[in-house]
Amino acid sequence: MIAVIQRVTKARVGVRDTTISRINHGMLILLGIRKGDTVDQVSRLAQRCVNLRVFEDSDGKFNLSLKDVGGEALVVSQFTLLADTSRGRRPSFTDAEEPKQSELLYDAFIQHMMGCGIPTKAGAFGEHMLVSLDNDGPVTIILEE
Repeated sequence: MIAVIQRVTKARVGVRDTTISRINHGMLILLGIRKGDTVDQVSRLAQRCVNLRVFEDSDGKFNLSLKDVGGEALVVSQFTLLADTSRGRRPSFTDAEEPKQSELLYDAFIQHMMGCGIPTKAGAFGEHMLVSLDNDGPVTIILEE
């Protein structure tokens, strides 16, 4: 499982010219689920996201977490994070989990974030989305579980 985390001042997801989710200060989390990933991994990765200290304290140091700053999360499923580009010019996605199982784990990740007290919004699983954000910093962190 892989999460690309971007610290944002705002982010939104649109589907067919309609905004379906938006957040302000917090994290945009692009989530890729590999074949064989488990609910335990979902739980650990969500905890890591909630507690990752990427927000600045009064001294400008990364000492505050999403929970500490009262931030929001926007989670977008993105199987393309699992692209294998080691051969040829077309990416292979054979490491990505099948859609049905992936959606279950994606939903579990969102539920776990909310269970940790983080206001969490979602993209539209399996849909073509337009994602926009204002990356604050910019700060982009990759976590793998």
